[in-house]
Amino acid sequence: MEGKEEDVHVGANQFPERQPIGTAAQTDKDYKEPPPAPLFEPRELKSWSFWRAGIAEFMATFLFLYIGVLTVMGVGSSPSKCASVGIQGIAWAFGGMIFALVYCTAGISGGHINPAVTFGLLLARKLSLTRAVFYMVMQCLGAICGAGVVKGFQKSQYQMLGGGANVLSPGYSKGDGLGAEIVGTFVLVYTVFSATDAKRNARDSHVPVNILNWVSGGGRLVDYVISEELLVALWSLTSTTHESMTILAPLPIGFAVFLVHLATIPITGTGINPARSLGAAIIYNKDHAWDDLWIFWVGPFIGAALAAVYHQIVIRAIPFKHRA
Repeated sequence: MEGKEEDVHVGANQFPERQPIGTAAQTDKDYKEPPPAPLFEPRELKSWSFWRAGIAEFMATFLFLYIGVLTVMGVGSSPSKCASVGIQGIAWAFGGMIFALVYCTAGISGGHINPAVTFGLLLARKLSLTRAVFYMVMQCLGAICGAGVVKGFQKSQYQMLGGGANVLSPGYSKGDGLGAEIVGTFVLVYTVFSATDAKRNARDSHVPVNILNWVSGGGRLVDYVISEELLVALWSLTSTTHESMTILAPLPIGFAVFLVHLATIPITGTGINPARSLGAAIIYNKDHAWDDLWIFWVGPFIGAALAAVYHQIVIRAIPFKHRA
């Protein structure tokens, strides 16, 4: 409604993580750590922003599975590797969709699109348990619907080509698959923490700026390799006074998904997202898809927990700050 402020200041949202950026002279002392989100936040249930965020997670995960599984189907149905996008194309499809969908939904729900990401942020007290459970349910429902629509479009081909379900490749043990999922999810969730770290906006990112100063001032090769427009764009993106630095967050997150897919598709088909694995398994509904499903839930949650502990305790040293 016009003239009425939207009800978004609920739970941890009432404490803005982004701090105002003044000059490049800011230091770590300028940053104030936001308080942890409450475990339970009953007021959220009465807020439209809460339900809107869940719907956004549903739609994002739906689109993620739809595009991702369709790409897998296209590669599987191709008579030769040269006639399809191959593993690289699958990796680009999953990574590119995460990049686009995180960009679209970050301002609404945070752009999790993955129960493992939600779990990691829950452990870091970035959101309430109420919101985390709601997100996970909506993500799983979205994944099921996304895979279901793909099957509806090409039913016989879907069943014949495995439905995009995650299964262990021949020659790999369950331990191999579990390890691949743990490490892959660690890479993703650690990237999420780093890319969305509010403290990065409150300290001087002097290294990239100084590099650009040197390049624009003394690098003669740049005259031939990098155009003036590209240099200006790089300058604006790495400037510490750029108030939209977190707009770049979807890029490293999507790139992390892309790289993990390149590394682990030959092992597990790449899960690192319990909702993605569950949705494909339910719609495909074959024994071998269910046999290994636990790997694609246990592994990502362990990886997410390790990433949360590493970032919060080792990198940010938050428990030690509270003690001091």
